[in-house]
Amino acid sequence: MDQKLSKLRQRIDKVDDQILALLNERAQLAQEVGHLKQQGQQTFYVPSRERAIFERLQGANNGPFPDEAIAGVYREIISACLSLEAPLHIAFLGPVATFTHAAAMQQFGQSARFLDCKSIPAVFAEVARERADYGVVPVENSTEGVVTHTLDMFLSSDLTICGEILLPVSHDLLSRSGRLEDVRQVVSHPQALAQCRSWLEEHLPDCPQMDVASTARAAQLATENSAYAAIAASMAAQLYDLRVVQRHIADQVHNSTRFLVIGRQPQAPTGNDKTSIIFCVKDTPGILCRMLEPFGRQQINLSKIESRPQKDKVWEYFFFLDLDGHRQDPHVQTALSELEEMCRWLKVLGSYPKAVLATEEEACPS
Repeated sequence: MDQKLSKLRQRIDKVDDQILALLNERAQLAQEVGHLKQQGQQTFYVPSRERAIFERLQGANNGPFPDEAIAGVYREIISACLSLEAPLHIAFLGPVATFTHAAAMQQFGQSARFLDCKSIPAVFAEVARERADYGVVPVENSTEGVVTHTLDMFLSSDLTICGEILLPVSHDLLSRSGRLEDVRQVVSHPQALAQCRSWLEEHLPDCPQMDVASTARAAQLATENSAYAAIAASMAAQLYDLRVVQRHIADQVHNSTRFLVIGRQPQAPTGNDKTSIIFCVKDTPGILCRMLEPFGRQQINLSKIESRPQKDKVWEYFFFLDLDGHRQDPHVQTALSELEEMCRWLKVLGSYPKAVLATEEEACPS
């Protein structure tokens, strides 16, 4: 038994040595690619290329290594190789250990350089001023709805949407002791408290709650005060050295948040894309019905429509719309051209690869 186990471990060590050699060979090739891109002034980060790598490898995988793990492993390999070409600087709505931080890490890997910002406008500013290559901001939650600050920023910003990230939102209750009986006050962001209302009423009915600016700030407070328990992401426990009182306390099991990746350069078509636009229609009878007709004629699926009031005009609205397809697709171009004739103005915010909902492990990287 011990002899067989020893031989298997020797074979694993040999395979690991081969993997390491191949990783370094890949890294050398990535450096050569980086030099060529630098000479041609090309973009280093190409999401469509990453998506193609994931899909090709998953399609070629015969197991037993799980398909769902391939994207996570290769995301970190690509992230490390990109750091050799040119380290990516990523601005995100901070602080660290929030779900936006987790989304940024899931998209760009842990080898990117992350810059936490205090507000959504600050994320846009860092990217616009070229102090960051990309930014990550929340845009909507499946239970709490849209993040209006993000939508409003697109009215004045020239940045483009380069990608989207879908993360399951799993709230944990964290404290220094990890014991429910020690909790004297629950602290978290107001949305997190709202999303866990039923669990708190059942298990901590007499415990006061305190709103703070973020789930990460709640974790910081729980570190400083043993009477506090924070509702936060599981990665906050690792970062702030907290223990888990109870995992998964959100009322909605399938709660998830959508984030947008913003940048300065448009993305090429991948064949499985989404386009986001903003427009203001002319105020005429039946206009809300007629503005949807071009998409019906071109058989384009609309995944989201959101209205926002114009701040300078009472009872007039902007519309944000997500549609399937890339702005370069002929049928999309036709539909947008027809819509534009009915608009005071129309702006394409970006075309980008559709996201797939991450697993919980990807949502909370260590």
